[in-house]
Amino acid sequence: MFAWRTYKLTIAFFLAVCFAGFGFAQDSASTVEDIVRSANDAGMQVIIIGEEPDESAGETAADPLRGSVLMKSQERAAAFREALRKRLEHGPDSISEVITVLNNKSPTGHYSNYFVMLAWTLALLFAAELIVGETFGKRLVGPWFIRLQIENPIGYTQKLPILLVRTALAVVGLMLVVLISYGLGLLFFGAADNRPESEREIVQVTVAYFYLTYFTARGVVFLWRMVLAPFLEKYRIPHFSNRDSKVLYYWMLNVATFAIITENFCGWMKEIGLSYGTHAIITSGLSNVVVLLNVAMVLFNRRAISLAILNGVPFREASVPARFFSWAWAPGVIVYFVVAWLEMTYRLVEVRPLGVPLISGFYMILLSILVVYALVGYVIERFFQRRRIIDAWNAQAAESEAEELSDFDEDGNQKSRGHFYHPHKMRTFEDLSRRLANILALVAGSWAIIEIWQIDVDMMMLPAIKRSYDIVAILFIGYVLFHSARIWIDQKIDEEGGGDIEVAPGDEGGTGGASRLATLLPLFRNFVLVVIVVAIALIALSELGINVAPLFAGAGVVGLAIGFGAQALVRDIFSGGFFLFDDAFRKGEYIDIGSVKGTVEKISVRSFQLRHHLGPLHTVPFGEIQHLTNFSRDWVMMKLKLRVTYDTDVEKVRKLVKKLGLELLEDEVVGAQFIQPLKSQGVVEMQDSAMIIRVKFMTKPGDQWVLRKRVYQEIRDLFAREGIKFAHREVTVRLAEGNADDLTPKQKEALGSAVLAMEDQDADDLAEGGNGSDER
Repeated sequence: MFAWRTYKLTIAFFLAVCFAGFGFAQDSASTVEDIVRSANDAGMQVIIIGEEPDESAGETAADPLRGSVLMKSQERAAAFREALRKRLEHGPDSISEVITVLNNKSPTGHYSNYFVMLAWTLALLFAAELIVGETFGKRLVGPWFIRLQIENPIGYTQKLPILLVRTALAVVGLMLVVLISYGLGLLFFGAADNRPESEREIVQVTVAYFYLTYFTARGVVFLWRMVLAPFLEKYRIPHFSNRDSKVLYYWMLNVATFAIITENFCGWMKEIGLSYGTHAIITSGLSNVVVLLNVAMVLFNRRAISLAILNGVPFREASVPARFFSWAWAPGVIVYFVVAWLEMTYRLVEVRPLGVPLISGFYMILLSILVVYALVGYVIERFFQRRRIIDAWNAQAAESEAEELSDFDEDGNQKSRGHFYHPHKMRTFEDLSRRLANILALVAGSWAIIEIWQIDVDMMMLPAIKRSYDIVAILFIGYVLFHSARIWIDQKIDEEGGGDIEVAPGDEGGTGGASRLATLLPLFRNFVLVVIVVAIALIALSELGINVAPLFAGAGVVGLAIGFGAQALVRDIFSGGFFLFDDAFRKGEYIDIGSVKGTVEKISVRSFQLRHHLGPLHTVPFGEIQHLTNFSRDWVMMKLKLRVTYDTDVEKVRKLVKKLGLELLEDEVVGAQFIQPLKSQGVVEMQDSAMIIRVKFMTKPGDQWVLRKRVYQEIRDLFAREGIKFAHREVTVRLAEGNADDLTPKQKEALGSAVLAMEDQDADDLAEGGNGSDER
């Protein structure tokens, strides 16, 4: 159908053109109604009729590429080259024209009079600065401003107000200098000025440009002094060293002053009557010098500014945007200056309005970014100030508590203190707010670029560009939602202690784990983040015009395929869900599933990881679990076996162990860890060379290993004081006949092997009974 319509449209267009051409060529009396009637008779639906041809129609028909974009670009390039050639032809005469204009417009007929006017203006300004400095600076606001300063200011909330106050006072002082200087000029020269009206206007314009240049240059210097704070180190916000700050400040001062002087000089020359061609050449040439100075400043201070962008963070540890901008800012700025100079030269040659100077506009863009970032940072710090105070108090309390606890266990090994690992740089909502402040600052810079470069607003409202705006807004909202959900859930996990599980490498395990909420929240976090990413991706695709309905159908088909083809995966996922909902184990708990055992370190949707107390890490799918034993719930009973000689008074041992148990309950270090005191269970086994007496105690999971060491130590000291002897292992060998000296080497070797086998068996029996077995 589409092909047929296209065919009919083509035929209609061809016939219309032919009818129109035939009618005009033959001077026929055919009218529009006749053409339409003929088209209807032929079954046409759409007909295109050309207008009456003009003189240019023939040229277009003769040259079909004349109206193309390429041809228009070539024509504009040729016109630009011709205009540039005409401008450059007047280049050698520019200096002489400038001198001629200055001489003609000078009140004395010679351009040296302007230097006299400049010298008098500078002298008046210098006198005014002395007056304002001695009165307003040193006596009025100086002592008051010093009292405003504090010893160690921190953050935007304490630094930014002082910097703004100092800049405001400096601007007020600058205005006073200008007013006093202008008043002194009127006092000395205003009454005696009897020049003609034209000469008086030239003098007024010249003096006005002098004052404008002075005021603008000093104002820009004050702004950069506020940003860099080269002489007020403690209130400096950017991460600059004293040397780097001063070097960059002096570069800014000199380059900005030169740029303002050249810009105002070109404007003043145009104002007093310099021709446009000469003005364009001088403006472009001086702007080229300004560009070279800015490029030199960028290259000389590249390292210092890159470190300031990283904010003191090592390059490898900084965020990806910070690393990118620290690397790309210098090439980008250099490209901007070059393109700005080329654009300004093009506008000058084409006699187009310059608007805001593009080269100086870079500093306006930079100041807009810095102002927005500083103001938003100030608001963020004020908003989160109360939370920071609470966090500081908690940190101080935790630090004092940590100082009271020993950093080493009883074996002299340093304890491993758990910490909450954050894979992201943004850990709090304040960090997220600062990241959003960076984005807002970039938006402000983009808006400043659009205004300064006079980008056509109608072009920015094209459908494709508007659609890109919507997509960027959607991605921005998704970015905020993603990190807000992640930070909120991570903070809840931190509050529940899910990431603060102490795991001492080499311990036998059994430490109490995290809460149930802290175990489930990581899985919930991953699910929520995946949902946010998928939702934002689908909305962005639909905004691009892509039909997302087939994606849902495809997802259903993929789900069925997974259900039938990956039954083990489905079994693992569902088994894990039931285990977690049943609260069978939690993160940080010590469990035994028959084949392996260890501490639960990580839980995912399909499997979990167990860290054995000797170091190996086991990954176990949930579907492989047949039975599960949890050693970290509620309480644990530790039973220890003691080998004593046959002449030991068992009742005496019972009373001594009971008394020792009561003493351990009163101990300041381990007393609170006992749930039930140490007690004796009497003789539980008789061996060839010893009686086995068993003692037991109840404690919290994970504490039994520390208490076991203490109990063994106390029992050894107690038995030594009371004269109770531990039974040593003995193996008695009876020879049927003969003497031991008569044994052959083979018999001695067999005898030694039997003795070692007996000792190994006894050691295994003791180990099985001395590590908290379930014997009663």
